[in-house]
Amino acid sequence: MATPTLSHHHLPGALGEILVDVRAGSRDRPQPAVLLIHGFKGFKDYAFLPILAEQLARAGYVAVTATVSGAGVDAAGDFTRIERFTHNTYSKELDDLHAVVAALRAGALGVAAPTRLAVVGHSRGGAMALLLAGEDPAIAPVITWAAIARVRRHTDAELEAWRAAGTIEVPHARLGIRLPLAFDIAADCLAHENGRLDIPRAAAALGRPWLQVHGTADETVPFREAERLAEAGDDDHHAFLAIDGAGHTFGAVHPWRGMSEHTERLFDATRTFLARHLDG
Repeated sequence: MATPTLSHHHLPGALGEILVDVRAGSRDRPQPAVLLIHGFKGFKDYAFLPILAEQLARAGYVAVTATVSGAGVDAAGDFTRIERFTHNTYSKELDDLHAVVAALRAGALGVAAPTRLAVVGHSRGGAMALLLAGEDPAIAPVITWAAIARVRRHTDAELEAWRAAGTIEVPHARLGIRLPLAFDIAADCLAHENGRLDIPRAAAALGRPWLQVHGTADETVPFREAERLAEAGDDDHHAFLAIDGAGHTFGAVHPWRGMSEHTERLFDATRTFLARHLDG
């Protein structure tokens, strides 16, 4: 297998440019591709994403990582575009991901159009993977890591306070800063939580291989939320892997400091599922 090469690309997105990295052992030969989707406050170079992307490229896949236009970070991964983050709705993020897929299929990302396409998403990105596949029936398989089961993350009282204030702030523990969120994010959730952004409905209608991985000690997305989402999966296509004692990032930290036992299990399960359902 040829040593993978890395190329950087920019695409127009809902709130500015989408930053895309493509790793591939071959640039001219059509291969199956995997799109890795980051979570809330994440980006294409977050922790384990480029590590898995490199592994997948060495295994013969085209591995695509993307920073959506509303992620708030620049090419170096620094939060220098906070205004975009402030207005990054789920709908805008979903539109960005469709743009990445369209560019990949058009051969506009420095590689031949893929033979097949899988998506892998972490946390909020896991929900986006299900929603994206729900709108694109050609995507299969789908793999979600610590995925949320609903886009509404606030109580009615919190939403009313948010509406009155116009913005709220959320902490970024790693950077020690607070990031503002405009109410249009909540408005998007309220308008579409029973439609385009209905995660369980997308999961129930998927009808394609779906691996759901969740840690039993997830401190951000409780395991009971994963169980509720799992109820939407059908027995013929859905596999649920609970990793005992794993937290929200499965032992991974940013900047990357190496594999943990939980990360190894996560990667092994992901690679095995892709080999079974994407190859060929």
